[in-house]
Amino acid sequence: MSDIKLFRIASGAVTELAGTTDTVEKSVQVLFEKNLEALLGVRFLATEYTTTHGGRIDTLGLDENGCPVILEYKRASNENVINQGLFYLDWLMDHRKDFQWLVMETLGKAAADGVDWSAPRLICIAGDFNRYDDHAVKQMQRNIELIRYRRFGPELLMLDLVAATSTKGVFIDAKASPAEGGVGGGNKYKTIGTVLQELDPGMLDRFEALRAYMMALGDDVQETTLRFYIAFKRIKNFACVEFRPTTGKILMFLKVDPSTVQLEPGYTRDVSNLGHFGTGDLEVILSKAEDLEKAKPLIELSYSAS
Repeated sequence: MSDIKLFRIASGAVTELAGTTDTVEKSVQVLFEKNLEALLGVRFLATEYTTTHGGRIDTLGLDENGCPVILEYKRASNENVINQGLFYLDWLMDHRKDFQWLVMETLGKAAADGVDWSAPRLICIAGDFNRYDDHAVKQMQRNIELIRYRRFGPELLMLDLVAATSTKGVFIDAKASPAEGGVGGGNKYKTIGTVLQELDPGMLDRFEALRAYMMALGDDVQETTLRFYIAFKRIKNFACVEFRPTTGKILMFLKVDPSTVQLEPGYTRDVSNLGHFGTGDLEVILSKAEDLEKAKPLIELSYSAS
């Protein structure tokens, strides 16, 4: 499936750079684990994590939404890494306390308290995938991503999101305590499922217009419904959306440097030093339909950088 080509332009001449993939799977794993947050927006937790049934998860991490992440590296073209990863994902969902204990030991109590189980992810990494892998992922109602890597010389690394599926339905976990995944915990925060039911038709229309625009930015856009917000991402988040039904406002957090934007009171705000759900330092408030048109350049900027 690989069709990525990279060229060097020098003195008016074009030279193709030969892309390579490592034949030794472990070297790829080490490279990713040392740079996991920069590459995928995932905080590293453990390598070769042994499960209670004797299996070994290649890499465990926690993403920028506080969701558990399993990374599996495809060693051979005929290896069924997707099914293997799904097996580990099911095991993880049955051993949540073990995972949260690992998070507490590695990242601290606040991170452990904030683990969000509404959208655990499986990321499969390989030098290439075949059409059967792509087809299989599209049939599964799980958060699965196939990421192809290629090296171009000693200094260039290319990542390509080959295929992805994500859970789009509203997740309501009646058994979970409100403190799981919330900033500060307690009963103060309503789940996104509850909040969506409180939206009036005007807010719903504005959100549908926003969603349609962001999903149309590219085939690589994924929408994930979490406990307290909705995230739109490529490999990393580029927009997180919350709602304020009582004031009729949709809050959108973008990964745009607030210092590069002419901030407008009541419309844009620097939240780099303020606590909020999701990711992004620039808050954009959509109070009326016209605000989306004004926000499009900022959304595109965040999308391009993610």
